[in-house]
Amino acid sequence: TYFGNMAKTLSGRRKMTSFDRGINVVSRLLIRFMLIMVPLVFLINGLNKHDWLQALLFAISIAIGLTPEMLPMIVTTNLAKGAVNMARKKTVVKHLNSIQSFGAMDVLCTDKTGTLTRDEITIERHLNVQGEEDVSVLEYAYLNSYFQTGLKNLIDLAIIDKAAEESVTYLSTGYTKVDEIPFDFSRRRMSVVLKGRKGETLLITKGAVEEIFQICSFCIYDGKTVPMTDELRAAAVKVADGLNADGMRVIAVARKRNPSEEGVFGVGDENGMTLVGCLGLLDPPKKSAASAIRSLGSYGVHVKVLTGDSETVTR
Repeated sequence: TYFGNMAKTLSGRRKMTSFDRGINVVSRLLIRFMLIMVPLVFLINGLNKHDWLQALLFAISIAIGLTPEMLPMIVTTNLAKGAVNMARKKTVVKHLNSIQSFGAMDVLCTDKTGTLTRDEITIERHLNVQGEEDVSVLEYAYLNSYFQTGLKNLIDLAIIDKAAEESVTYLSTGYTKVDEIPFDFSRRRMSVVLKGRKGETLLITKGAVEEIFQICSFCIYDGKTVPMTDELRAAAVKVADGLNADGMRVIAVARKRNPSEEGVFGVGDENGMTLVGCLGLLDPPKKSAASAIRSLGSYGVHVKVLTGDSETVTR
């Protein structure tokens, strides 16, 4: 499996760095020099003084002098000093040669969320297909996040906080939860099924824009449910792209009334849905992010950002 291969790779022998190879080259060079010099010293001294025992002892002393027996201790001491200096600057050091690896780095791969950003998500916009502020988008998103079981992530908490700010949290009292279709990374969306006071059921789904658009056959336009034409789909994509261009992450929200008469709900019910709109989420960068990236660039280190967000948001 993929995880098995990953575990095998991580548990395998670590590849030698340029520093390790350099140490080995120096050690082998000194040893080869010793193997060449010892016989020569032994023969020359023995032939000149005709005292082969003294010549042997002298050759052995030469061998001991040329052997780099102190090299490991000297290298370890210097690396340990560098590791201590890094630790004093609140750096987690796992290997003694970290200081050398850090200095030899020319590409730095970093996470974005929580590393370059504050990891403090806020809801900035809630837009319908027409690109207008529409509180109903927030209302449906709130019902989805509120009735979701398990540990709520930062997006859910941001939606709930925004709903409280705009005084729409009262909506949760009018519904009871019937079922839930959990999030998974293949669908990139999650759904809850709610039952209203009149007995009607409501499926609310939120997730990645592309995945939500794929399951929507209708959309809300001018307050009415209309078929999702190519023009309306293009308009919805334009709204999402506009939020991305402003540096916001985007999730889409959709709904479906009375999705199943059998009372058993699953992924198959996530089709023929009605697109409600999009939420724009902002996770502002840390104040130190820009200066840190510029500083790395001045030292010849290229920064690569690893993120699940779109390229527009990352830039």
